[in-house]
Amino acid sequence: MENIKSLCVYCGSSGRVDPEYKQLARAVGERMAKAGIELVYGGGKVGLMGEAADAALSAGGKVTGIIPRHLMRLEVGHGGATELIVVETMHERKMIMAERSDGFIVLPGGLGTLDETFEIATWRQLKLHSKPIIIIDAKGYWAPLRAMVDHMIAEGFVSEQHRALLRFVPDIDAAFAALAEAPEPIPGPEVKWQ
Repeated sequence: MENIKSLCVYCGSSGRVDPEYKQLARAVGERMAKAGIELVYGGGKVGLMGEAADAALSAGGKVTGIIPRHLMRLEVGHGGATELIVVETMHERKMIMAERSDGFIVLPGGLGTLDETFEIATWRQLKLHSKPIIIIDAKGYWAPLRAMVDHMIAEGFVSEQHRALLRFVPDIDAAFAALAEAPEPIPGPEVKWQ
C-alpha cells in the first residue's frame, strides 16, 4: 500500500444515525492516521465526516477538508482540520477531493455520498483515473446499492466488466487489504457500446 498516501472518504453528514456507523467512521480515521495516510474529505465537522476527521486528528494524522463557501456560512466547516480549502462550487469540491486522493473509501451516507460515489465510479469507467473505490458495507447498509448495480448489469445498462468499479467489503480490515492490492484493470465505456 506504499502508493497510497492519501484517501478520500465519502460519508454522511447526519448525526442522527446508528452509533455503529459513527464508530466505523472514527475507526477509519484512526486507522488512516496510524498508517500515515492523509484523510481527504468534504470538510465538515458534523456527522460521520466529523467523526472520521476528529479521530484522524486525535491520532496525529493529516486531514484535508474541501468545503463550498455556502456550507461554511452554515458553520459546518471543520475548523481543526490540518488544511481547510474553501471553494465556490460543489463541482470544484469534488474535483479537488479526487485530485488530492490516491483512492476512495465509501462509508454509509445519504444522497451526497451516492452522488460522490457514482461520479468517481463514472470517472473511472471513462478512464479519467484508475484509483480504487472501496465501499465498506457496514451492517449491510450498501446491500441495496449492490443489488441496484446487479440490476443495471442484468438489464444491459452496465457491462459485467464494470462490476469491479466498486469493490464492496465487509469491514475496515478488508478495505485496507483491498487497498494493498493493485486495482483491477477496468475496460473503458466502449464495452457497453458493443
